[in-house]
Formats: sequence, structure tokens, C-alpha cells
Amino acid sequence: MISEGTFTVSGFTGVPVEQDAEPVSTALAVGFATMVKQYAGGVEGRSTTLFTSAFDPEHGVGTYVAMESFEGTLDGRAGTFNFVHAASTHGTDRYDEHFAVVPSSGTGELAGIAGGGALVVDADGTHRMRFDYTLG
Repeated sequence: MISEGTFTVSGFTGVPVEQDAEPVSTALAVGFATMVKQYAGGVEGRSTTLFTSAFDPEHGVGTYVAMESFEGTLDGRAGTFNFVHAASTHGTDRYDEHFAVVPSSGTGELAGIAGGGALVVDADGTHRMRFDYTLG
């Protein structure tokens, strides 16, 4: 099954990270943030996201990894589940993308969800999420 929706982000908040050892300094600083996303369309609901990246905001170059906890519906099926996605950018593109539903994370009518998907950013800036999934 394929379910698609658009989303908006709110509450993107940087979070300080305490480390036991002296952090390794690289050419790109590593940061951590939390955010909330609201979904509309075939994907309806909200997610809370843990987001980390090594990114140069001046040049738009870097990589991110996000773990999301979603609650809502996929094509009218209600429940919750986790999914992870990552990508790299040179500032004008997305590559080395990864997207996966976390095994055994589904509840309610989404229990047994498995699969992948994609995050797509349209030329006009609209953000879209697509889930290509099965229910076990």
C-alpha cells in the first residue's frame, strides 16, 4: 500500500548534548534538535522527531538522520509507529537517502506495519511524506 501526505514543521528546537568525553571536532559541527510535524492527506496526524545532523548552514551542505514517532492515520487506519529517514545534500539536491518503518513499532490498526517510503521536497518548498507499507 502507498499513502502520501504533506507536512509542516513546528517547534524545531536545538538541544544541547552533554558528552562524557571531549567531542571530536570536524569540518561540520554536529547538532541535535527536536521538532513536531503535522501531516495532512492520506497521511493524517502528527509526529515528534529526534533530529541530528552534521551541517554547514552557510553552504547548505551536510547529512541528517531523523527518528520519528507518528500518531494518526494512513489511509484511514489509525495507530502509531516509528520510522527513520536520512539524507545528504550539497545544498540543492538530496542523495544517499534512507527511509524505513521501525519493525514491531506499530499499534492499533497499524500493528504489524513494515516497509519504507520517501521524503520529497517539491520545487515550491512543499514537503511530502510517502509510505510504501504492508500490514502484517
